[in-house]
Amino acid sequence: MTRFPALPALFLLLAAAPCPPPAPAARAEAEKAAIRRVIAAMEAAWNRGDFAGYMAGFKKPDVVFVSKGRFQRDWQGTLDHYVRDYGGDPARRGRLHFSDLRIELIAPDAAQLVSRYRLEGGASPQDGINTRLMRKVDGRWVVALNHVSSAE
Repeated sequence: MTRFPALPALFLLLAAAPCPPPAPAARAEAEKAAIRRVIAAMEAAWNRGDFAGYMAGFKKPDVVFVSKGRFQRDWQGTLDHYVRDYGGDPARRGRLHFSDLRIELIAPDAAQLVSRYRLEGGASPQDGINTRLMRKVDGRWVVALNHVSSAE
């Protein structure tokens, strides 16, 4: 005879209880990892010449893109710019690399990302800093605002 007859029932109740949500720090790290995956996929798409794949990382159709002191038109205008200025020959496109990613979550659906970029080779090699506002849209992180500051 057991001294604590309710003990097995208690274990069953605990096993069936819903698990608490992950701790805030674990959720934050998961969101940052998801953002890093988006940036890595964009880099890989550029380097294989898939500009539409690169642009999949941007909010469509209303991304705000700022470079060289100008606004690009929108998502399609930015894609057109990439195809026109970097398309065709891989030597013209160059090789893109993002590094030193610094991500700060500012809301459940918003993050600030600052990173270095380097475009090696190609028609106009460059390096500088990207400042990006990332938004979570339909469960997916995308670049809503992209500001490029190229080192002269």
